[in-house]
Amino acid sequence: MAHEDYMIKSIIDDGMFRAYVVDATGIVQEAQRRHDTWSASSAALGRSLVGTLLLASSVLKGNEKMTVRIQGDGPVGGIVIDGNANGTVKGYLQDPHVHLPLNEKGKIDVAGAVGTNGMLAVTKDLTVGEPFTGQVQLVSGELGEDFTYYLAQSEQIPSSVGLSVFVNADNSIEVAGGFLIQVLPGATDQAITDLENRLANLPLISQLLQEKKTPEDILYDLFEKASVKIVDKMPVSFKCDCSKEKFSEMLATIDRDDMEQMINEDHQAEIVCHFCGNKYQYDETDLKKILSEMK
Repeated sequence: MAHEDYMIKSIIDDGMFRAYVVDATGIVQEAQRRHDTWSASSAALGRSLVGTLLLASSVLKGNEKMTVRIQGDGPVGGIVIDGNANGTVKGYLQDPHVHLPLNEKGKIDVAGAVGTNGMLAVTKDLTVGEPFTGQVQLVSGELGEDFTYYLAQSEQIPSSVGLSVFVNADNSIEVAGGFLIQVLPGATDQAITDLENRLANLPLISQLLQEKKTPEDILYDLFEKASVKIVDKMPVSFKCDCSKEKFSEMLATIDRDDMEQMINEDHQAEIVCHFCGNKYQYDETDLKKILSEMK
């Protein structure tokens, strides 16, 4: 039976906070399978996928899309995630095969994998006008803090982001999820202090998910149940929109001489999608057709 991934969106205390909680276990399991990621790479890619999912759901609407690029100085290299307001994400990283010793807390060393020097950049395509990019320096490389810092700096929204992936000894993903809480203008100092205290004592989301808690349960761990108004329960998934046609269009943009050389020497081509690992084969007939349609 496939895992049911979904996100809960809620308003707290009639508008003091906006809170999102997501169980993205199936998404990160699929990314791990497609990219064959090892533990440190799995945790870095998984947290990036969950963070993008939460960020996209909280700041985009309609058909708007975003691309999150994380470029640190750690061994996993660059991470690229595409997300949208409809709850789908896809992503990849430069080196899927990074396994590191555990950090001093006995956890996967995500900061060691990502690196602590570098940038987190978010490009938003709002479907009108040119895409807009906001970027911040990495502050920890653990990624939850980095998404939090991006929201405070680029979106001017004081927030708290928690991202968590539990990787089994065989590199498979047991659970993955996260939360994003935005402080709204109506929040009182007391309410903010209470929330900070609860966050400080909240176990890792992965631990709560391992205890079979749902996103709703986690929300009620964070806020009094009576203060929570759930406004949406949205399915979320790993989804790539690549296709043979799309890559044909890309092939049609290469230099004509290069295309002729490919036909005469290789007689075929294979393109692998970075985001999902799907392979597309083009035989000589396919390539000649693309060549004939080139300007």
